[in-house]
Amino acid sequence: MLMQSKRIIPQFKNIPFMKRFLNTVAVFCLATAFSVGLVNAQPKITFEKSEHNFGSFLEAAGVQTTTFKFKNTGNAPLILNNVRASCGCTTPKWTRDPIAPNGSGEITVSYDPKNRPGAFNKSVTVGSNAENATVNLTISGQVQQREKTLAEKYPREIGPLRAVTNHISFAQIKQSAVETKELDLVNDTDKPVKVELQTVPAHLTVKVAPETIPAKGLGKLSVTYNAQLANTYGFASHRIYLSIDGSKDYKNSVGVSATIEEDFSQLTPAQMASAPVAKFNTIDYDFGEMKQGDKKDYTFNLTNSGKSDLQIRNVRSSCGCTAVAPSKKVVSPGETVPIKVTFDSRGKRGRQSKSITVITNDPKNPTSTLRISCNINADA
Repeated sequence: MLMQSKRIIPQFKNIPFMKRFLNTVAVFCLATAFSVGLVNAQPKITFEKSEHNFGSFLEAAGVQTTTFKFKNTGNAPLILNNVRASCGCTTPKWTRDPIAPNGSGEITVSYDPKNRPGAFNKSVTVGSNAENATVNLTISGQVQQREKTLAEKYPREIGPLRAVTNHISFAQIKQSAVETKELDLVNDTDKPVKVELQTVPAHLTVKVAPETIPAKGLGKLSVTYNAQLANTYGFASHRIYLSIDGSKDYKNSVGVSATIEEDFSQLTPAQMASAPVAKFNTIDYDFGEMKQGDKKDYTFNLTNSGKSDLQIRNVRSSCGCTAVAPSKKVVSPGETVPIKVTFDSRGKRGRQSKSITVITNDPKNPTSTLRISCNINADA
């Protein structure tokens, strides 16, 4: 029996090794399972709603606000890393802290209707670390425009009076035309205001009715423009100075402008065929680099390639820094005349571009625009 026992003992010498091996395998399996669990762990953002309609509301009601609530239905912490509105009129606020699984958060969205009457539809893009990494929320509604104040309806002040504008434009007007335009004058004070006229240009006929505008009342300034009496061509501007309650303040004025064009509508086909034709050698010239304070000249050549005299009606530059001197006002058929342009760079710097408008009696091309340019180096 003793000898047999000695033979059995060596068979179990490796039992501790087997235990260690099995323990190692078990630990490896647990670690693998845990790693797989970590890989599969991911947050998910679930909103109670993704759209909200504010319905119809008054602009005067002010900022409208709604809250989008959500829950983390995943198995890892949820982090909102970017919430962006499609418009500056929409302002979002949101939960900034990480949200644990089954936890909840919210995004508050506000819409400012000020000066935004009418229907609106805005979006808010929500970015996060969730499996659905981007979610779009939408707000919509209808803003009913509020009643504008008198100051908003008539923003320009002319002394104690108000107007929509302090300028009347006749835009393009034929040289033989007579046109009339009106401007409302509102008295927003608690007492009557008397309106009289100071010096008025001869080609304008101006009336104010009633002459005394009652408190909280409305008057009209009527301006009739006689283009023929203006005796010019192209753009012309003037001012009408008002005497309000006896005051001669020059600030109480209304500007009047018009672009007067020659009327060629009565020309016959034969007259058109024999009309003058204005052609320039070039309409653009670049002086290149200039030192500040220098003057430079360039001469444009104007040729009459038509069959009758070309008359230069008007020449005007866009800036006082540009002097224009046509050598003559009447150009015979086939003749070329120089138009000298002098540019003064004093007080200028950087890239400059100026225009010269030449108006003639060419019925097909009565207005020509010439351009000069340069680059002024103030440090040279």
